[in-house]
Amino acid sequence: MPAMLGQNQYGKAESRVVRITRNGAVHHIKDLNVSVALSGDLTATHLTGSNADVLTTDATKNTVFAFAKEHGIASAEQFGMRLARHFVTSQEAITTARIRIEEYVWERIPPSDTREARHSFVRANRETRTAQITYDGERWQIISGLTGLTVLNSTDSEFHGYVKDRYTTLQETRDRILATEVNARWRHGATDDAGVAGADWDDVYARARDCLLQAFAETYSYSLQQTLYAMGTRVVDRCPGIDEIRLSLPNKHHFLVDLEPFGLKNDNEVYFVADRPYGLIEATVLREGAEAGLAVL
Repeated sequence: MPAMLGQNQYGKAESRVVRITRNGAVHHIKDLNVSVALSGDLTATHLTGSNADVLTTDATKNTVFAFAKEHGIASAEQFGMRLARHFVTSQEAITTARIRIEEYVWERIPPSDTREARHSFVRANRETRTAQITYDGERWQIISGLTGLTVLNSTDSEFHGYVKDRYTTLQETRDRILATEVNARWRHGATDDAGVAGADWDDVYARARDCLLQAFAETYSYSLQQTLYAMGTRVVDRCPGIDEIRLSLPNKHHFLVDLEPFGLKNDNEVYFVADRPYGLIEATVLREGAEAGLAVL
Protein backbone atom coordinates (compact mmCIF):
# COMPACT_ATOMS: atom_id res chain seq x y z
CA MET A 1 0.00 0.00 0.00
CA PRO A 2 1.22 3.55 -0.67
CA ALA A 3 2.72 5.62 2.12
CA MET A 4 0.74 8.46 3.67
CA LEU A 5 1.92 11.63 5.37
CA GLY A 6 1.00 11.79 9.03
CA GLN A 7 1.14 14.57 11.61
CA ASN A 8 3.87 17.06 10.84
CA GLN A 9 5.19 20.41 11.97
CA TYR A 10 8.16 22.66 11.46
CA GLY A 11 9.68 25.77 12.97
CA LYS A 12 12.73 27.25 14.61
CA ALA A 13 13.93 25.78 17.89
CA GLU A 14 15.68 27.58 20.74
CA SER A 15 15.86 31.19 19.65
CA ARG A 16 17.54 32.82 22.63
CA VAL A 17 16.26 36.36 23.11
CA VAL A 18 17.26 38.79 25.83
CA ARG A 19 15.13 41.93 26.19
CA ILE A 20 16.41 44.87 28.24
CA THR A 21 13.85 47.45 29.36
CA ARG A 22 15.41 50.74 30.41
CA ASN A 23 13.39 52.87 32.79
CA GLY A 24 15.86 55.69 33.02
CA ALA A 25 18.86 54.45 34.96
CA VAL A 26 16.97 51.37 36.22
CA HIS A 27 17.05 48.39 33.87
CA HIS A 28 14.93 45.22 33.74
CA ILE A 29 15.86 41.99 31.96
CA LYS A 30 13.89 39.15 30.38
CA ASP A 31 15.86 36.15 29.11
CA LEU A 32 13.90 33.58 27.06
CA ASN A 33 14.62 30.50 24.97
CA VAL A 34 11.79 30.31 22.41
CA SER A 35 10.88 27.36 20.17
CA VAL A 36 8.23 27.75 17.47
CA ALA A 37 6.40 24.82 15.83
CA LEU A 38 3.87 25.40 13.02
CA SER A 39 1.46 22.90 11.47
CA GLY A 40 -1.34 23.00 8.90
CA ASP A 41 -1.80 22.33 5.18
CA LEU A 42 1.80 21.54 4.31
CA THR A 43 1.34 18.36 2.31
CA ALA A 44 2.73 19.81 -0.91
CA THR A 45 6.12 20.66 0.50
CA HIS A 46 6.56 17.10 1.78
CA LEU A 47 5.28 15.34 -1.34
CA THR A 48 6.53 17.60 -4.13
CA GLY A 49 9.05 19.92 -2.53
CA SER A 50 6.92 23.00 -3.25
CA ASN A 51 7.65 25.75 -0.72
CA ALA A 52 4.75 27.97 -1.76
CA ASP A 53 3.11 27.73 1.68
CA VAL A 54 6.29 27.62 3.75
CA LEU A 55 7.15 30.51 6.01
CA THR A 56 10.87 30.05 6.53
CA THR A 57 12.12 29.03 9.95
CA ASP A 58 14.49 31.98 9.69
CA ALA A 59 11.45 34.26 9.47
CA THR A 60 9.95 32.69 12.61
CA LYS A 61 13.22 33.39 14.42
CA ASN A 62 13.22 36.99 13.19
CA THR A 63 9.61 37.38 14.35
CA VAL A 64 10.66 36.42 17.88
CA PHE A 65 13.29 39.15 17.96
CA ALA A 66 11.08 41.76 16.27
CA PHE A 67 8.18 41.11 18.65
CA ALA A 68 10.53 41.40 21.63
CA LYS A 69 11.39 44.88 20.39
CA GLU A 70 7.93 46.00 19.24
CA HIS A 71 5.81 44.56 22.04
CA GLY A 72 8.21 43.86 24.88
CA ILE A 73 8.00 40.78 27.09
CA ALA A 74 5.58 41.11 29.96
CA SER A 75 5.61 37.36 30.69
CA ALA A 76 6.53 34.14 28.91
CA GLU A 77 2.87 33.23 28.48
CA GLN A 78 1.83 36.62 27.12
CA PHE A 79 4.75 36.70 24.70
CA GLY A 80 4.02 33.16 23.50
CA MET A 81 0.35 33.98 22.96
CA ARG A 82 1.23 37.01 20.86
CA LEU A 83 3.54 34.91 18.68
CA ALA A 84 1.06 32.04 18.30
CA ARG A 85 -1.78 34.32 17.27
CA HIS A 86 0.46 36.08 14.76
CA PHE A 87 1.55 32.90 12.99
CA VAL A 88 -1.96 31.44 12.76
CA THR A 89 -3.65 34.65 11.59
CA SER A 90 -0.95 35.83 9.17
CA GLN A 91 -0.28 32.56 7.30
CA GLU A 92 -3.16 30.96 5.40
CA ALA A 93 -1.60 27.49 5.39
CA ILE A 94 -0.86 27.49 9.13
CA THR A 95 -3.72 26.31 11.34
CA THR A 96 -1.93 25.66 14.63
CA ALA A 97 1.07 27.23 16.30
CA ARG A 98 2.82 25.86 19.39
CA ILE A 99 5.28 28.04 21.26
CA ARG A 100 7.54 26.56 23.92
CA ILE A 101 9.49 28.91 26.17
CA GLU A 102 12.07 28.56 28.89
CA GLU A 103 12.74 31.64 31.00
CA TYR A 104 16.00 32.21 32.85
CA VAL A 105 15.80 34.46 35.87
CA TRP A 106 18.32 37.18 36.66
CA GLU A 107 18.56 38.97 39.99
CA ARG A 108 20.10 42.33 40.77
CA ILE A 109 23.55 42.27 42.32
CA PRO A 110 23.30 43.87 45.77
CA PRO A 111 25.15 47.19 45.95
CA SER A 112 28.28 47.50 48.03
CA ASP A 113 27.27 50.96 49.27
CA THR A 114 24.07 53.00 49.48
CA ARG A 115 23.65 53.24 45.71
CA GLU A 116 20.77 51.32 44.18
CA ALA A 117 21.75 48.30 42.07
CA ARG A 118 20.31 49.40 38.74
CA HIS A 119 21.87 47.48 35.93
CA SER A 120 24.02 44.68 37.35
CA PHE A 121 22.55 41.17 37.53
CA VAL A 122 23.50 37.65 38.54
CA ARG A 123 21.87 34.59 37.04
CA ALA A 124 19.65 33.25 39.80
CA ASN A 125 20.53 29.79 41.07
CA ARG A 126 16.97 28.61 40.93
CA GLU A 127 14.47 26.83 38.73
CA THR A 128 13.79 27.44 35.06
CA ARG A 129 10.32 28.74 34.29
CA THR A 130 8.59 27.13 31.30
CA ALA A 131 5.57 27.85 29.11
CA GLN A 132 3.91 26.14 26.15
CA ILE A 133 1.26 27.99 24.18
CA THR A 134 -0.80 26.30 21.45
CA TYR A 135 -3.35 28.16 19.31
CA ASP A 136 -5.53 26.87 16.46
CA GLY A 137 -7.31 30.09 15.56
CA GLU A 138 -10.13 29.55 18.06
CA ARG A 139 -8.91 27.82 21.18
CA TRP A 140 -5.87 28.20 23.39
CA GLN A 141 -3.98 25.61 25.39
CA ILE A 142 -1.63 27.27 27.84
CA ILE A 143 0.70 25.11 29.92
CA SER A 144 3.03 26.76 32.41
CA GLY A 145 5.58 25.14 34.62
CA LEU A 146 9.06 24.93 36.03
CA THR A 147 12.05 22.61 36.07
CA GLY A 148 14.98 22.23 38.42
CA LEU A 149 13.37 23.50 41.65
CA THR A 150 15.51 21.63 44.20
CA VAL A 151 14.02 21.18 47.67
CA LEU A 152 14.98 19.25 50.81
CA ASN A 153 13.41 18.35 54.15
CA SER A 154 16.02 17.28 56.70
CA THR A 155 13.41 15.41 58.79
CA ASP A 156 9.64 14.68 58.96
CA SER A 157 10.03 11.91 56.40
CA GLU A 158 9.79 8.15 56.88
CA PHE A 159 9.84 5.15 54.55
CA HIS A 160 8.78 1.70 55.74
CA GLY A 161 6.16 -1.01 55.29
CA TYR A 162 7.02 -1.62 51.64
CA VAL A 163 7.11 -4.91 49.76
CA LYS A 164 10.22 -6.99 50.41
CA ASP A 165 11.44 -9.73 48.13
CA ARG A 166 14.71 -11.67 47.80
CA TYR A 167 16.37 -8.68 46.12
CA THR A 168 15.36 -6.06 48.68
CA THR A 169 18.29 -4.56 50.58
CA LEU A 170 16.96 -1.12 51.51
CA GLN A 171 16.49 -0.70 55.25
CA GLU A 172 13.33 0.83 56.64
CA THR A 173 13.70 4.24 58.22
CA ARG A 174 11.64 6.38 60.57
CA ASP A 175 13.66 9.52 59.97
CA ARG A 176 15.28 10.38 56.69
CA ILE A 177 16.21 13.28 54.43
CA LEU A 178 13.66 13.82 51.66
CA ALA A 179 15.08 15.73 48.70
CA THR A 180 13.90 16.13 45.14
CA GLU A 181 14.09 18.33 42.08
CA VAL A 182 10.59 19.51 41.22
CA ASN A 183 9.65 19.41 37.55
CA ALA A 184 6.07 20.50 37.03
CA ARG A 185 3.68 21.53 34.27
CA TRP A 186 0.22 22.90 34.89
CA ARG A 187 -2.62 23.45 32.43
CA HIS A 188 -4.75 26.55 32.66
CA GLY A 189 -8.48 25.95 32.38
CA ALA A 190 -9.34 28.95 30.22
CA THR A 191 -9.18 28.22 26.49
CA ASP A 192 -10.98 31.09 24.73
CA ASP A 193 -9.93 34.69 24.19
CA ALA A 194 -12.19 35.98 26.96
CA GLY A 195 -10.73 33.50 29.43
CA VAL A 196 -7.09 34.23 28.76
CA ALA A 197 -7.30 37.97 28.14
CA GLY A 198 -5.81 40.01 30.92
CA ALA A 199 -4.54 37.03 32.92
CA ASP A 200 -1.69 37.89 35.27
CA TRP A 201 0.64 35.06 34.33
CA ASP A 202 3.44 36.17 36.67
CA ASP A 203 1.06 36.17 39.63
CA VAL A 204 -0.34 32.72 38.79
CA TYR A 205 3.19 31.36 38.43
CA ALA A 206 4.25 32.82 41.77
CA ARG A 207 1.17 31.39 43.53
CA ALA A 208 1.62 27.92 41.99
CA ARG A 209 5.31 27.91 42.93
CA ASP A 210 4.50 28.97 46.49
CA CYS A 211 1.89 26.21 46.76
CA LEU A 212 4.42 23.60 45.66
CA LEU A 213 6.98 24.81 48.19
CA GLN A 214 4.51 25.18 51.05
CA ALA A 215 3.01 21.73 50.53
CA PHE A 216 6.46 20.14 50.37
CA ALA A 217 7.49 21.86 53.59
CA GLU A 218 4.28 21.19 55.51
CA THR A 219 3.65 17.54 54.58
CA TYR A 220 4.88 14.89 57.00
CA SER A 221 5.93 12.35 54.43
CA TYR A 222 5.67 8.57 54.47
CA SER A 223 6.50 8.36 50.76
CA LEU A 224 7.47 10.72 47.97
CA GLN A 225 4.22 9.71 46.24
CA GLN A 226 2.25 11.09 49.18
CA THR A 227 4.23 14.32 49.08
CA LEU A 228 3.73 14.66 45.31
CA TYR A 229 -0.02 14.32 45.70
CA ALA A 230 -0.09 16.90 48.49
CA MET A 231 1.86 19.33 46.31
CA GLY A 232 -0.38 18.86 43.29
CA THR A 233 -3.53 19.08 45.39
CA ARG A 234 -2.37 22.33 46.97
CA VAL A 235 -1.92 23.90 43.52
CA VAL A 236 -5.31 22.76 42.21
CA ASP A 237 -7.13 23.78 45.41
CA ARG A 238 -5.60 27.23 45.74
CA CYS A 239 -5.12 28.28 42.10
CA PRO A 240 -8.66 28.36 40.63
CA GLY A 241 -7.48 28.86 37.06
CA ILE A 242 -5.38 25.68 37.01
CA ASP A 243 -7.23 22.47 36.06
CA GLU A 244 -4.36 20.00 36.00
CA ILE A 245 -0.76 19.65 37.15
CA ARG A 246 1.77 16.95 36.33
CA LEU A 247 4.74 16.47 38.61
CA SER A 248 7.96 14.56 37.99
CA LEU A 249 10.03 14.15 41.15
CA PRO A 250 13.38 12.35 41.10
CA ASN A 251 14.30 11.14 44.57
CA LYS A 252 17.66 12.66 45.48
CA HIS A 253 18.79 9.87 47.78
CA HIS A 254 20.72 10.76 50.92
CA PHE A 255 22.19 7.75 52.71
CA LEU A 256 23.68 7.68 56.20
CA VAL A 257 27.42 7.11 56.18
CA ASP A 258 28.61 4.13 58.23
CA LEU A 259 31.01 5.73 60.74
CA GLU A 260 31.33 2.70 63.05
CA PRO A 261 34.69 1.64 61.54
CA PHE A 262 36.05 4.91 62.91
CA GLY A 263 34.48 4.43 66.34
CA LEU A 264 31.92 7.14 65.66
CA LYS A 265 28.14 7.11 66.00
CA ASN A 266 26.19 8.66 63.12
CA ASP A 267 23.06 10.06 64.73
CA ASN A 268 21.37 11.16 61.49
CA GLU A 269 24.05 13.76 60.93
CA VAL A 270 26.37 12.71 58.10
CA TYR A 271 25.09 11.55 54.70
CA PHE A 272 26.40 10.82 51.25
CA VAL A 273 24.34 11.73 48.20
CA ALA A 274 23.86 9.22 45.38
CA ASP A 275 23.09 11.06 42.14
CA ARG A 276 22.22 7.89 40.18
CA PRO A 277 20.43 5.63 39.86
CA TYR A 278 17.48 7.39 41.44
CA GLY A 279 13.84 6.75 42.09
CA LEU A 280 11.53 8.73 39.81
CA ILE A 281 8.01 9.47 41.00
CA GLU A 282 5.51 10.94 38.52
CA ALA A 283 1.79 11.61 38.63
CA THR A 284 -0.94 14.00 37.50
CA VAL A 285 -3.40 15.73 39.82
CA LEU A 286 -6.65 16.94 38.24
CA ARG A 287 -9.40 19.27 39.33
CA GLU A 288 -12.56 17.20 39.86
CA GLY A 289 -14.47 17.06 36.59
CA ALA A 290 -11.53 18.20 34.46
CA GLU A 291 -10.32 16.07 31.57
CA ALA A 292 -6.67 15.13 31.33
CA GLY A 293 -4.82 17.20 28.76
CA LEU A 294 -1.14 17.00 29.71
CA ALA A 295 1.22 14.65 27.94
CA VAL A 296 3.75 12.72 29.99
CA LEU A 297 6.79 14.83 30.77
